[in-house]
Amino acid sequence: MTTRSTSPSSFVRPPRGLLALWTFTLLTACPATPAPPTDTGAPALASGPAPALAGVGPEFILAPEQGDVIELVNAERARAQTDDRQLLVYVGASWCEPCQYFHDAVDGGSLDQVFPNLRLLEFDLDRDRDRLAAAGYSSQMIPLFVAPGPDGRAGPRRTEGGIKGPGAVDNLRPRLEALLAAARADQN
Repeated sequence: MTTRSTSPSSFVRPPRGLLALWTFTLLTACPATPAPPTDTGAPALASGPAPALAGVGPEFILAPEQGDVIELVNAERARAQTDDRQLLVYVGASWCEPCQYFHDAVDGGSLDQVFPNLRLLEFDLDRDRDRLAAAGYSSQMIPLFVAPGPDGRAGPRRTEGGIKGPGAVDNLRPRLEALLAAARADQN
């Protein structure tokens, strides 16, 4: 992935209509139906638990390729409770740019202080779409984060979509904080 540095003297303000179009495009980042794959050179999604200091920080648990989603969610929720972690179901895809930025932030440890006890049961939209939909974990956009309901099906607490570019994590962070707070309140 390449980045550009723009000095203030070389910046040209785009026309107002074009700026609105760019903003709309950024806010509708990853539809749940991907464009044909292209090699962007962006990093692939990581799998397995992210490295964290002394067990603190968010971690990804890659869902198995087979199995009932509800059973997988319930088993992981029980394990998360034992480990004193809060579980969210995460749906992403290798072609989703906000997903890639979020993975990089988790893997890099930059979200350890914000989400010290977060566990993400990770599903891949392309691989798991049908079985996710059967359990209520479907959306119009990804990344999708859902607090599971008491029966393991998708609960009403969720957030989906994100912006493309380096601001993706800053866009997701407050929405995830609100989602986790609401899910904790539901449990009390």
